[in-house]
Amino acid sequence: MSNPTGSLRLKTWVVTAVVVLSNVLGNSCLSWGMKQRGRALGGAPLEYVAAVFTPWVALGIALLILWLLARMTLLSWADLSFVVPVTAVGYALAAAAGHFLLGEQVSPQRWAGALLIAAGAALVGTTSVRTTAGGDR
Repeated sequence: MSNPTGSLRLKTWVVTAVVVLSNVLGNSCLSWGMKQRGRALGGAPLEYVAAVFTPWVALGIALLILWLLARMTLLSWADLSFVVPVTAVGYALAAAAGHFLLGEQVSPQRWAGALLIAAGAALVGTTSVRTTAGGDR
């Protein structure tokens, strides 16, 4: 006989990984693409349209669309009080991506904050995925 709770937990962790990675990579691509443009957006609508069609920005947008769809899926079967804290580890990974991929200087305070976020996500990750009845798929 299969274990539906174990199956839900495995699915949840796989989709959680997709949510976190697509968010980190999507925002990193978006940042890289906007910095490659060489100038800040001034508020004119056509500047935003032109930025959307640059390759790195378009890739970032595609990854963030994947993030949204995966997050919606995750929220359909796991508690909000589980999803939001666990996926917050993406903030810690975004600091690492900013430093290692984009060459940003990350202060000790930001590293400390990232470590606290990661610790909180790990703590919440030890709890049940779903505490409400029904809706398990």
